[in-house]
Amino acid sequence: MRDALIVFLKAPRPGAVKSRLARTIGPLPAAALYRSLAEAVVRGTDPLGAADYERLYFFAPADARTEMEEWMGARDWIPQEGADLGTRMAGAFDEAFRRGARRVAIVGTDVLGLSRRHVRDALASLDAHQVVLGPARDGGYYLLALDRPRPALFEAIPWSTNSVLPATLARARALGLTVRTLEELGDVDTLADVRREWEGLRALAVDPELRGALDRAVGSGS
Repeated sequence: MRDALIVFLKAPRPGAVKSRLARTIGPLPAAALYRSLAEAVVRGTDPLGAADYERLYFFAPADARTEMEEWMGARDWIPQEGADLGTRMAGAFDEAFRRGARRVAIVGTDVLGLSRRHVRDALASLDAHQVVLGPARDGGYYLLALDRPRPALFEAIPWSTNSVLPATLARARALGLTVRTLEELGDVDTLADVRREWEGLRALAVDPELRGALDRAVGSGS
């Protein structure tokens, strides 16, 4: 039985991704930045050979399969299902374990420094812990790894707030689960995040229009 990494992706539609950042730099540059970040995460978490781990790609919205194939190529694209992020993640874990995975991690695609090293560290930590979390600076998490399906862990969590991580840790304690936390990383959702991660983002933004939009936004002081 192999380990698995679930990658959550959205179709990079202007106005539908990076909405907070889009209010500052515009929907087109925000969508372009999301594409670049997602591509960097996919590259950075590329497994080393068949014995490392397999990746499962869950996408949203459900009508975006053709867009995802045109963007990232032919993969085993799986639609995300559920009314909120918690039910979508719980369902994705269930599917990965149903397919025979031994240990499973899940990541999003808006953290610049996320790499295979973090994934391997999280999966290996499941030999001694039941839950592994990668804390994000905004109060959420960039990675979650589980030793088996645990749908109760996703209940009563205030999704899309800065309380996601502490609420998840509290939920894990209430369920009697052992938890390990990885190093903190910064995600990119706001102009302040862009400024903090500027050097890495500027190198990532090879598209001249995207780089120009980011240059202007960072230099504006707004």
